[in-house]
Amino acid sequence: QLVESGGGLVQAGGSLRLSCVFSGRAFGRYTMGWFRQAPGKDREFVASINWSGADTAYADSVKGRFTVSRDNAKNLVYLQMNSLEPEDTAVYYCARSSSGWAPPLRAYDEYGDWGQGTQVTVSS
Repeated sequence: QLVESGGGLVQAGGSLRLSCVFSGRAFGRYTMGWFRQAPGKDREFVASINWSGADTAYADSVKGRFTVSRDNAKNLVYLQMNSLEPEDTAVYYCARSSSGWAPPLRAYDEYGDWGQGTQVTVSS
């Protein structure tokens, strides 16, 4: 029910915008999150946005460079990534929280639905 797009290859310092569309019902009730997983590493939290879009949270490693937003009318969540670094290379996943009306969530196990992921590669 979640499909990411927008990944690709970019040079360091460049930008990408990831999109994630939710095909289920009641998208506007749920907190949405972005996670990433680099080869040989655990999946890690990147950003989260609450159900209304009024509240967000970011990992320290991306704060000031990445921006999460959502369009509840279109069932879309976005991750704008600027000033990309080689360390940002990973598969990026969007996820929908298990509970409705929640604040931004950082924990992996707070999310019940996951997309298939989109590859982001940043070259130096």
